[in-house]
Amino acid sequence: MLADYLINAFATLFVTIDPVGLAPMFLAVTAGATAATRRRIAVRATLIGGAILFLFLVAGRGVLGVLGISVPAFQIAGGLLLLIIAIEMVFEKRNRRKSETAEKAVSQHAAHQEELHDVAVFPLAIPLIAGPAAISAVILLSSQAVDTVSYLGLALVILVIIGACFVSFLLADRIERMMGETAAVVVTRLLGVLLAALSIQFIADGIRAMIAAS
Repeated sequence: MLADYLINAFATLFVTIDPVGLAPMFLAVTAGATAATRRRIAVRATLIGGAILFLFLVAGRGVLGVLGISVPAFQIAGGLLLLIIAIEMVFEKRNRRKSETAEKAVSQHAAHQEELHDVAVFPLAIPLIAGPAAISAVILLSSQAVDTVSYLGLALVILVIIGACFVSFLLADRIERMMGETAAVVVTRLLGVLLAALSIQFIADGIRAMIAAS
């Protein structure tokens, strides 16, 4: 059913991109910036990240075809990648890696205020918004779209997630204060378990499709 597909798509992309979890990363890479500069960075980062995801939504299956990769094979590979991300979330390794990426960006750009806008591209748009896991999830989900309506629904889901990232950036300081460190850890682990279940489903669907095609 369309509703089940869209709910699954929303859950997968929300957990993979984690708009709420990006808030402290945004604060880290924009340290010292004015409110106006932060807004401009938020707009640029979400536009670039969204454009990348939409590019793979439109051309992802074509790329697979050119490379000779079947959709079931990509489902299995993408599911494994998402499973690794889920395991890292459960054991708090993903946030640590994100923080390290943010710290590197800060050290690279802190010397020049005018270069703060560059963090909109790296690390905010790539890889925090449109990272390998998110791109894989978009291609996986697009391969499961059975008709034009579900395909357009997936596009709308991506748009909503990107909008959530933008709102998260604008409210980053409030979100960090409201959640606190303990709440953030609990939410991350719960989302990690959910993503693990979804990734196993992707792998199972890919194996089933491979068996059916053989």
